[in-house]
Amino acid sequence: MERILVLLIAVALMAVSCSSDNFNTSDFLAGEAFTDSNLRVVLVDTLTVDTSTMKFDSIVSSESTRILVGKYIDPVFGTVKTSSYMGMLPSSFSIDSEAEYDSIALYLKLDKYYYNDTLRTNTIKVKRLTKTLRPREGDYIYNTDVAEYMDEDLAIFTYNPRPLASDTLEIRLMDELGTDLFTKFQEKEITSSDQFKDYFRGIALLPGDDDNGSVIGFSKTSGASYMRIYFSTAEEDERVQDYLDINLDVSSDPTPFFNQILAENPIAPLQTLTDKEINLSSADADNLSFVQSGIGITTRVQIPYLKTLYDIKGQGTLLDAVLKIKPATGTFDDHLILRDTLSVYIVNQNNDLTSQLLIGESNPVYGILNRDDEEFNNIYYEISLGSYLEGLLTTDRDTDDALILLPDNYNSTVDRFILTGMDGSEFSTVLELIYAIYDEDDE
Repeated sequence: MERILVLLIAVALMAVSCSSDNFNTSDFLAGEAFTDSNLRVVLVDTLTVDTSTMKFDSIVSSESTRILVGKYIDPVFGTVKTSSYMGMLPSSFSIDSEAEYDSIALYLKLDKYYYNDTLRTNTIKVKRLTKTLRPREGDYIYNTDVAEYMDEDLAIFTYNPRPLASDTLEIRLMDELGTDLFTKFQEKEITSSDQFKDYFRGIALLPGDDDNGSVIGFSKTSGASYMRIYFSTAEEDERVQDYLDINLDVSSDPTPFFNQILAENPIAPLQTLTDKEINLSSADADNLSFVQSGIGITTRVQIPYLKTLYDIKGQGTLLDAVLKIKPATGTFDDHLILRDTLSVYIVNQNNDLTSQLLIGESNPVYGILNRDDEEFNNIYYEISLGSYLEGLLTTDRDTDDALILLPDNYNSTVDRFILTGMDGSEFSTVLELIYAIYDEDDE
């Protein structure tokens, strides 16, 4: 199965900054022939923009920047469900022989990411893995991969999400697990990382079967999410409390972690995306295209008749180009949030991702959400394409490459977008070109 691989990880690590180099700028330099001639500047906004939807076979999720757990039912994308699987390692292998076990708990620190309705309760089921997390092939685990775990719950925890708070969930786990691990450490039956990983393969965090609320992000940073065994030792006048932490395993290679991100029973057009080389034209989807993080659905953009600009009489130069693509009315709200930016990538005719779209050597191009006329329901993503289209115009060879739109942290979120295609209406996608014509022949 072909997949979108390491490129998304690499570009996610690039410094992200939306500067003036990236938003409605032009790097055009006027030459002598240009400045000495009669000049006519025109706005061209009638070129065809073909939009479609494609879906990558799977997404690398072992490199996700957060733990994702939750479930909600989307009217377009279907039942969106995220579960997280992780290996763990203790901070120490030693417990005093006189200590007595007290309890065990799992702590999960919210990292402020959420999607959909946080006013509804969420459930987390904690399970014990039965097999070590390893890639089926290569170095990565993907969003569609599966992990094996015991039927028995270590905990079932229901909570009201407050994702913007600095909260940490405390989930009390079964004492059977706690006493078992406590005894293994105290009696020195486990004294090394390899012994621990062989005995305790990790945990699974699953949403409740009947949940329909939100997907919540939890932090993977050091000391943020962990299990803790509490115990105490009798002193002369009191009992002294102590604990041993079991943290996410970040030292093993490959890292035993991934988020499973699935969407079941989407609308009929999206069900046709069974291979990444299939392009669902907006013309066959009510003039819509779709984007969904984590699942691998993305909007694809091509400008097939760009070189018809050369049909304009006279010598011409492209000064600037801006693509304006609008979220479909009624497809977003306070729960189904529009993000402020979309990243732009290039794919070839087989929908293999080849690079991120850049201005110059290192400045990424972004779709910037323009809300200036939001009160008039005029919201759109604005993407500066001057340099990219100038490159297409100056090459002799036609290209089957296309642009695709992806949210930031594509493998660590479940953000979704529904975008309009080109239909000539006030909500239509439009490509606005500023084109300068000089040395035009007299009529």
